Amino acid sequence: MTDTLFDWGPTHEVHRLEAFDGTGLHVETVGEGDEIVLLANGLGGRLYAYGPLVERFAPTHRMVTWDYRGLFDSDPPPSRRKLAIAHHTEDALAILDHFGAERALVVGWSMGVQVSLDLAATHPERVRGLVLLNGTYGQALSTGFQPLTSIPWLPKRIHWGIEQVHGRPRLRRFLSTASRYTNPVYNAVFLLTAGARAFELRPLLDRYMEDVLGESFDNYLRLFQELDAHSVYHVLPEIEAPALVVSGALDLLTPQRQSFEIARRLPTAEHLALMRASHFALLERPDAVLPAIERFLAKRVPA
Repeated sequence: MTDTLFDWGPTHEVHRLEAFDGTGLHVETVGEGDEIVLLANGLGGRLYAYGPLVERFAPTHRMVTWDYRGLFDSDPPPSRRKLAIAHHTEDALAILDHFGAERALVVGWSMGVQVSLDLAATHPERVRGLVLLNGTYGQALSTGFQPLTSIPWLPKRIHWGIEQVHGRPRLRRFLSTASRYTNPVYNAVFLLTAGARAFELRPLLDRYMEDVLGESFDNYLRLFQELDAHSVYHVLPEIEAPALVVSGALDLLTPQRQSFEIARRLPTAEHLALMRASHFALLERPDAVLPAIERFLAKRVPA
């Protein structure tokens, strides 16, 4: 599917790669710089979710991202058991190998934070630095939608709800209709966090909902469960790559307290904690996030 939300210019390319198990991966690149920046998407996100970052860095870097296996224009794996975070990490390695990148700056948003941390933990020699936007270290359902404190019974209820939806297209259509009624809530949040830019974010939210409620919706739900099954908490102190952690106080999906914990346990982390931002800090507050990334790269991740 062609992205119509941004004009990426003549350097935008689409590639087709084969993963370790034969799964076809849809990969997009923007920019012609020598340095590779690997963008690990959020669950349901695509290149447009990194719009401000791509526009700022594509003139000097090659920005590379992909649709996760099982989602959108990438193929489903031969088994749903191959949707685990470890498999997405292997896909990231295959992409780096394809573009001849021995090392890369890795940027992750939401789900991409777990993929990025897993890559840095298992293949540290491939990661120059980490930018971790609105994510957690693992067991995402144990803290998701619980901004102040964990609710012990909630994760199992979320798993139960996901299992009820799986394979039921009529229920999926109902959710598609119901999701339209959540847009005013997001619009109100965006007005608070992004000000006048909120009107620019509305088409991105519409596109996101259109994508996730499409043909790969069952895999989308399964990936929530895989995010909950994964954790790198125990190895965070062993990750030596310099890291910039970015969080929003209004983030309900990956509460800000998770980012504080990541920054505390990573030995070389900086933390940009934004009060006026939700789960979409990069899109809401590029005025704060982009300069922080530039300062971090200049100081901590030399070319």
